[in-house]
Amino acid sequence: MAGNKVGRGLAKAVGIDVDERYNAEPSALIQSAASNLQSQSIDPYYETEPTVKEYLLEHRPTLEGVGRYVYSLFPFLQWIFHYNLTWLLGDLIAGITVGFVVVPQGMAYALLAGLEPQYGLYTSFVGFILYFLFATSKDITIGTVAVMSSLVGGIVERVTAEHPEFAPADIARGLSVIAGAVLLAIGLLRLGWLVEFIPLVGICSFMTGAAISIAAGQVPKLLGVSGVNTRDSTYLVIINTLRALPTAKLDAALGLTALVMLYSLRWFCNYMAQRQPNRKKTWFFVGTLRLAFVILLYTLISWLVNRNVTNSKKARFSILGTVPSGFQVHGAPNISTELISAFAPDLPATIIVLIIEHIAISKSFGRLNNYVINPSQELVAIGFTNVFGPFLGAYPATGSFSRTAIKAKAGVRTPLAGLWTALLVVLALYALTKVFFYIPMASLSGLIIHAVGDLITPPATVYQFWQVSPIEVVLFFAGVIIMVFTDIETGVYFVVAASAALLLLRIAKAHGSFLGRVDVCQVPGDASENSNTTTAMKREAFLALNRRDGSNKNINVRNPYPGVFVYRFSEGFNYANTAHYMDELVAYIQKHTRPTTLDRFEKIGDRPWNNPGPRRGKALNTADDRPVLRAVILDFGAVNNVDVTSIQGLVDTRTQLDHHTYPERAEWHVADVTNRWTRRALAAEGFGFPRVSADANTESTYWRPIFSVAASESPYVSEKVVQKDIEAGLGSADRISSSSSGGDGAVGSPEKLASLHGVNRPYFHLDVATAIETVIGNVEGSLTREKAV
Repeated sequence: MAGNKVGRGLAKAVGIDVDERYNAEPSALIQSAASNLQSQSIDPYYETEPTVKEYLLEHRPTLEGVGRYVYSLFPFLQWIFHYNLTWLLGDLIAGITVGFVVVPQGMAYALLAGLEPQYGLYTSFVGFILYFLFATSKDITIGTVAVMSSLVGGIVERVTAEHPEFAPADIARGLSVIAGAVLLAIGLLRLGWLVEFIPLVGICSFMTGAAISIAAGQVPKLLGVSGVNTRDSTYLVIINTLRALPTAKLDAALGLTALVMLYSLRWFCNYMAQRQPNRKKTWFFVGTLRLAFVILLYTLISWLVNRNVTNSKKARFSILGTVPSGFQVHGAPNISTELISAFAPDLPATIIVLIIEHIAISKSFGRLNNYVINPSQELVAIGFTNVFGPFLGAYPATGSFSRTAIKAKAGVRTPLAGLWTALLVVLALYALTKVFFYIPMASLSGLIIHAVGDLITPPATVYQFWQVSPIEVVLFFAGVIIMVFTDIETGVYFVVAASAALLLLRIAKAHGSFLGRVDVCQVPGDASENSNTTTAMKREAFLALNRRDGSNKNINVRNPYPGVFVYRFSEGFNYANTAHYMDELVAYIQKHTRPTTLDRFEKIGDRPWNNPGPRRGKALNTADDRPVLRAVILDFGAVNNVDVTSIQGLVDTRTQLDHHTYPERAEWHVADVTNRWTRRALAAEGFGFPRVSADANTESTYWRPIFSVAASESPYVSEKVVQKDIEAGLGSADRISSSSSGGDGAVGSPEKLASLHGVNRPYFHLDVATAIETVIGNVEGSLTREKAV
């Protein structure tokens, strides 16, 4: 209490009247309405406003909350103690299946990143061994991916060109640590919702453009042509590759046939799976092994041709060369401020790519397999992996689309399947490195092209985008074109910026709608039903008067009442769209109503410049038959939060329309306000109750507020829920409507009723229908009283 007095004293000292808004409320009218409800055995409810103290207490940290947070960091605790043999078998099959894919892919993607092939295996191992601890997705696999590897390759090339003292591996490992730390921080702070600002079309555009760039950059290696800088813009790579075609070597025979074989095997397995549905699983596993089969086949061919070669540079065609056995890198990466400064310009793009690929893939497979992923926790997982992975030689890793799809189709049961894949990677590192020496580089390029081909958005999907939102298809192609003519980093920034701009444009240019009334009868679709049921099921609905909602334009939608306007917000109500909404509201009302006092200004000089009236010598049109403005009803069904700008815009609009209705003042009602802070903001500026003096009473002011009431605590006489709209100014409740939409049987009444919303906020309504009924009652009552006088 002492603190409250001190606060009031300080407020008074700086000129703040904390009671001003409450003193402006018509307490006498409100008390009269409450008394009328009590006389009908209805408990009046007084709405209390939320406070900052209440908010802070509600969101204060607690020991229980801290415990839940720590527990949420390790999702495996929710299922690990239920692990069983059935799950083990499913994970074993899926893990080994993915392992046959990840070994050749890991080495190929490491080369794409400008590193030695073993770094791809290190990265894959760390991703599989760590992810299950933090995973909320059973399907996704973390490791080397084509897009991230291509981006890392570009960063490594740029940094080494500017700073030759930094080794490529140190650059990649340092980049992984810093990017992972940022992702880990975002995840621990539970800011995963930020990824929702990148839409599906933007992700598809990025993936398609990156896939085209990667594929184009692998064609020279596929054909064995030289003299092509694959880090140039994609269009230049394509042009230079075409120019260099005459220099193609024997590698082209290996690369092209490997690529054709990969697609042929996939087509054949899919075809056989359709022809033999009962063996669909078998053909799936056969198709999955095509990568390992093709690499082993061409490795055998390479060994037969180059079996006497000990130096990879003397081979008949380009081969992978020596791959060190085991883990050759173990220890902290060499990170310095100079290194961080060198790759800092590329850090945002790296983080965005890591987030986009992983979250998009994990959410997609979560929806397909009926579970929900936690974006923040997934960021913890990839952040932790990228921070600690470089201690074993890993470079930036994220979710892989192709391997995730294989893992899901293989019947994975839990995230623990990654351990089996990790064991296969270790086996490859220690037992197969001598075999890796003979892998043809052209076949690895064919493998990369084959893998990234699945990342290109199919035309049928783009057409679906066009049917849903044509403007987003423009964004899709713009992103792809920019990546083709610039680079992946620029494309990433464009996709993110364009997506944000489109979102802001839609919010800022949102169009509200003025609503009209229409009587709706629900007719059963079965013709055998009795058509008389339409009378019992008749109800009132509200449609946009401009008829842009797709409803039948032959249906007559009438105005709610002369001079009464219902305005519905469509995209929230905030500072970005306030001006657009309010300009639209004022323009429409002034077009469809006349000033209450037509000849308000006696002299021409008294008229404002923006309303100069008729030209000199012309008479004022006093035959204007438009109605005067009586009331404005705002439908807040699509509004959750408001801000200072939006509320001030409402106040300014109300003031502007007060000039239009002078000397009268229109009523302002608000329907369907569900946020307490929004109700507080509106009430703070005089919305929610009549704009009359605090001591006004029912004798000097006519009003009949209608309150929606419902059962309070006591059991129902009938099972049907009952709602009454009570005219507080009447001695009895003469407007009663059941919440059920008609039908047979009497509606029981609850033993005790109470008002749903506060009697101290009578102009906040449950719905638009109640608001209109209140307005019409007030308008007609006022007109009747004026005529009587």
